[in-house]
Amino acid sequence: MSDTPLSQNEIDALLSGLPTESSGSGAEQDFTVLQEFVNQSAMSLKSNLEMMMPGSEFVVSEPTVAAVKKDEWLPSLPENVVAVPADFSAVIEGDHLFLLDEEFAKKVAGLSNGEEITELDDMAMSIIAEVISTQTGAEITELSSKGKVPGLACNPPEAMKVPKNMVRYPNGHFVAFSYKISVGGENFVLWELVSNSVAQSMAEAFSPAPVIAKAAPAASVGSYSAPAGGPQMPNVQSVNFSNLQNGVSSAEAGNIGLILDVFMEMTVELGRTKKQIKEILSIGEGTIIELDKLAGEPVDILVNHKAIAKGEVVVIDENFGVRVTEILPPGERMSDLM
Repeated sequence: MSDTPLSQNEIDALLSGLPTESSGSGAEQDFTVLQEFVNQSAMSLKSNLEMMMPGSEFVVSEPTVAAVKKDEWLPSLPENVVAVPADFSAVIEGDHLFLLDEEFAKKVAGLSNGEEITELDDMAMSIIAEVISTQTGAEITELSSKGKVPGLACNPPEAMKVPKNMVRYPNGHFVAFSYKISVGGENFVLWELVSNSVAQSMAEAFSPAPVIAKAAPAASVGSYSAPAGGPQMPNVQSVNFSNLQNGVSSAEAGNIGLILDVFMEMTVELGRTKKQIKEILSIGEGTIIELDKLAGEPVDILVNHKAIAKGEVVVIDENFGVRVTEILPPGERMSDLM
């Protein structure tokens, strides 16, 4: 399914948020950054789908970014869709919505549950919400990778089957990310919609920090003057370069002080485990959940969902605490993100 592009007149007259690719170099840069973002998201989506549905091979190809107008774009959707709102709620705030057609939702729920799904019941909706929740978590990690949006968060996704005309779309013009997905010889599309303001904030968050190159001062060489008595060799002098110093400069160290009072979320993770949807739905009071950590094994310490250290649990008065026992080297921290 194709997204209907907007004319320049419509953009100039109606679009007050994110500009389109034809409206200037700034707009082109925004769309270039958003395209890089959806390319990364497509890889995360493939990985998440295959992790949640072992044994199934997904192909996620041709992600696209387009500025669309609701009235012109709506006819391209099936009459009934599964809508999953996941609005951004912290740092970036605004509309964020996923849409699936019914057949794709049934396919995903069936593969996850290990049986064919003919009706989108509450269990199927829970599976779809969990898939989108995993994807939004991956996108938050991607957007936070540049360090510009610490504490970024989305509302918990909630899936619902509704007629397309009953969906709460972003107002007026908005930006649509489209992911073409193939599984088992069938082709589907997952749509991700954000308001113009959210799209612009995402582009700013994901764009690399500008690097300003400073020109080095021109080296000075000795001047040459030809005396009246005849030509002589010019007075050539060696160029003196300043020594290169390791470490950060005093100016860079001073810049750190600007963010020392910024709060970051620190989490201690006791352990993890994977359960099938049917096992999760059967959890009740008294259920014991076995984690992947051994008794006495160090717990993980995370900052903004990224592991930075390990430690042991202690009790301080009546509160739990953690004593840091190991700081993870940079290489190991990066391996956790792969």
